[in-house]
Amino acid sequence: MNGPILQLLVLAGIAIFLILRLRSVLGTRDGFEKPTLESPAERRGPRPDLEVIEGGPDRDITDHVPEKSISAKALAEMKRADPSFSVGEFLHGARGAYEMILMAFEHGDLASIKPFLSDDVYAAFAEAVEEREREGLQIEAKFEGLNELALDEAEYDAETGEGEVTVRFVSEMIWAVRDRAGDIIEGSLTERRRQKNLWTFARTMTSADPNWQLVATGE
Repeated sequence: MNGPILQLLVLAGIAIFLILRLRSVLGTRDGFEKPTLESPAERRGPRPDLEVIEGGPDRDITDHVPEKSISAKALAEMKRADPSFSVGEFLHGARGAYEMILMAFEHGDLASIKPFLSDDVYAAFAEAVEEREREGLQIEAKFEGLNELALDEAEYDAETGEGEVTVRFVSEMIWAVRDRAGDIIEGSLTERRRQKNLWTFARTMTSADPNWQLVATGE
């Protein structure tokens, strides 16, 4: 075999190696396709808390509810149904959702939060906003911070795959109500008001949709 042919074979071998290497790193795509993003759980690798569900306490659960409680068992079932579910990450998301939903309600902007509300909760919020508008009332509100966030209870329906998590929130707000004349008839723009809420979020754990919905509110 002469020199030029040998060089071509070597170069061809290197080219094939590089192509296979790039395919293993970048994957293959057909047409125009959005890049697949790893979830936070995938980036972190296998979660230790899932490995101890069968053999011992899961700190992701027991940090928030008593071990062997009904809520702890429900949360464990949610994790089995959806291995990407993390109680800690859920509560972090609930913190942001609480402020977003609460302030949107106070300002009467329900369109922006409709996807995060069940039909019943949306209807109740809409009725309250419409009543304020009929009476000519305007709300001025500013979120001042969250003092307390705690998981109150959790339930899981094995037949439907739906998980429900109830969270207790204690926050502080600047809040006042003005009448048609613009006079403040309730609240204050200089004093903070403590707000207590008990909200229940629900999601079908086997669904590809990762979003939770607010399905019940209380104090």
